[in-house]
Amino acid sequence: MKVICSTLNAKYIHTNLAIRFLKAYAAPEFDIILKEYTIKDPVMNIVSDLHQQKPDVIGFSCYIWNIEETLKVINMLKKIDPSLIIVLGGPEVSYDTREWMEKHPEIDFIVMGEGEQTFKQLLTELDTNKNIDNVHGVAYRDNGTLASTPQRNKLDLKELPSPFRFPEDIPQLGKRVTYIETSRGCPFSCQFCLSSIEVGVRYFDRERIKEDIRYLMANGAKTIKFVDRTFNISRSYAMEMFRFLIDEHLPGTVFQFEITADIMRPEVIEFLNQEAPKGLFRFEIGVQSTNDYTNELVRRKQNFEKLKRTVTMVKDGGKIDQHLDLIAGLPEEDYASFRKTFNDVFEMRPEELQLGFLKMLRGTGVRIRASEHDYVYMDHSPYEILSNNVLSFDDIVKIKQVEDVLEKYWNDHRMDHTVEYLVTHVFPSPFDFFQDFGSYWDEQGWSRIGHQLEDLFRRLHSFLVKRAVPNLDVISGLMKYDYLKHHKYKPRKPWWEAGLEKSERSKIYKRISETPQLLGPEFLKLELDEKELYKHTMLELLSFDLTKYFLNGEIDHQASGLLAYFDPTNLETLLFPFKI
Repeated sequence: MKVICSTLNAKYIHTNLAIRFLKAYAAPEFDIILKEYTIKDPVMNIVSDLHQQKPDVIGFSCYIWNIEETLKVINMLKKIDPSLIIVLGGPEVSYDTREWMEKHPEIDFIVMGEGEQTFKQLLTELDTNKNIDNVHGVAYRDNGTLASTPQRNKLDLKELPSPFRFPEDIPQLGKRVTYIETSRGCPFSCQFCLSSIEVGVRYFDRERIKEDIRYLMANGAKTIKFVDRTFNISRSYAMEMFRFLIDEHLPGTVFQFEITADIMRPEVIEFLNQEAPKGLFRFEIGVQSTNDYTNELVRRKQNFEKLKRTVTMVKDGGKIDQHLDLIAGLPEEDYASFRKTFNDVFEMRPEELQLGFLKMLRGTGVRIRASEHDYVYMDHSPYEILSNNVLSFDDIVKIKQVEDVLEKYWNDHRMDHTVEYLVTHVFPSPFDFFQDFGSYWDEQGWSRIGHQLEDLFRRLHSFLVKRAVPNLDVISGLMKYDYLKHHKYKPRKPWWEAGLEKSERSKIYKRISETPQLLGPEFLKLELDEKELYKHTMLELLSFDLTKYFLNGEIDHQASGLLAYFDPTNLETLLFPFKI
């Protein structure tokens, strides 16, 4: 019997851990073939590739991001070969199994919950007696009638074989994100999350996990992401793993974790700030809301002051980037409350702030009790909310405008100094800046077209001109600094009109060439002659003293110069403010 396990990932760089666990557990009795695609791949291409393998059984791993495309694939496969057995599994189909099978007759089986043992037993029955009643945790068709067997008991994770020892994966390890699981379950009960359904936390064998990580690094893995719902729920376990990763990591490897920030002890952070190499770790922290009543309604325990302490200590340590999440649309969080949540979290200046929208996932408490808050949401995945009793669809559209420019202007870090000035000195709050700019962006139709780096600067500048903001000359100077800072090469056509006449430029270059110490000791070390200055640098005049601003935040309207050196050897840009 030829068996394929397949899935459609959101992006090429992602890999699916679930189908690898299925393959490892099914061996040696079944030699499963793994086939991964992306949701962007043409459905016909996926169907053609799978059909050419001539399988007897195909199992698909299903999530909210791939279910629509997966259903198209299995529909076509069944039309081509009605004898093909289609098995679905994963969080998207583990609930409402009757509904799935009634709507989609091409589905033969659905594996509910943990799939390793269930899938192997199902394959065994299909290959031998075909007595599906022997298989716990599966929904199926019995002579035209829908049936299901009792849920399976939880697996002993220490007995699961490693999902990482497949030779065919080795060539891809350095090019894609590797996901690793050291525990299953979550101690919390957040009603918008599927993890709240499973009670308790179970751990894999620690030494085997360490062996897996050594193997992955030795074979080229660069980005390893832990999918544990709360990596630091056990302080002793987290400390042991942090110590191991610090001691044994290979250069260039990055480890990502989902942590619960308000339970992380200061001594753990102090240990990481002292011991962890810069860039080795990355934390993802779900804040979701700072509204206490909202958190109470979704059974989310969160001490925001302790969370802030953790985030601030980590940020001050300068070793670990942090990605913080917000969810718009939680119960009783209206537009004004969400504005406050956004500002509360942005105040910590996380390296990345992701603004998401509540998804009414199958099986979760918020979906089961949707009527209590008048939720209206999409009938199809990702089941995103359209409105509720305190948040209108118009409010959601406005928050989506915030999300659009937040991604482009904060999370991508294209103009940190500019945005910092705007949210601190120009607009009433960070949220107000992103909202006003996001609404303007939408009105111009820019959300429907592409953009180059220069476009982002021009569009922000046009917005600020339209708003007639004070100190536009200062903001423009900071924008020029941010623009030049992120160029490896001398730009052919910057976003602004040149402010210096050729003769003025020549005078300044001559002065710099004759007295390079004016730009400081670091510039002096470069030993650039006049020819190199013209070839590898750009010169701009600013209306304020940039050095003083960076030192103490003071705006001194004393004209200054800015020289950018585009190092042709190291492909980096060095910026030198100087007095005129």
